[in-house]
Amino acid sequence: MAGDRPNIISPAGFAALRAEYDALLGDERPKLVEVISWAAGNGDRSENGDYIYGRKRLREIDRRLGFLARRMKAARVVDPAAQPDKDRIWFGATVELADDDDNRRNVTLVGDDEAEAGDGRIGWNSPLARALRGAAVGDVRVVQLPSGPKAWEVMAVRYPTEEPSHPAGEG
Repeated sequence: MAGDRPNIISPAGFAALRAEYDALLGDERPKLVEVISWAAGNGDRSENGDYIYGRKRLREIDRRLGFLARRMKAARVVDPAAQPDKDRIWFGATVELADDDDNRRNVTLVGDDEAEAGDGRIGWNSPLARALRGAAVGDVRVVQLPSGPKAWEVMAVRYPTEEPSHPAGEG
């Protein structure tokens, strides 16, 4: 079951989830509650657009807060720069692939919450990422696509380098 899988995510991806959660809970939601309270005091709620929209938006925010809380609770933060086996494709790897026609493509394996296919960031549990896991340069992996199987050869594997941490204001 998908809910039993850990939510593997990079430190930056986890920080983005946390930032969205904090912004919704600490900023947007309190302002919306204030608008709803004001609108509720204006009389007939059945024809009060501010009240109706506010309640609808509040439900959306509460659903999103619940989703974000579940994703953060299930999160397993993995720093790609600390990957011990950098010769193979694991979480956080940036991979150069070539198909049978030597069309090249670069993808980075990221957490499912961080995926953005248009930017080359594919989710850890996507079909392509699952096929590439553990592969090394020179390996060919076949991915089942809706249009049929497609073979990709691994041309290069890179990981981000560990940056020395500097206290604020230094370096």
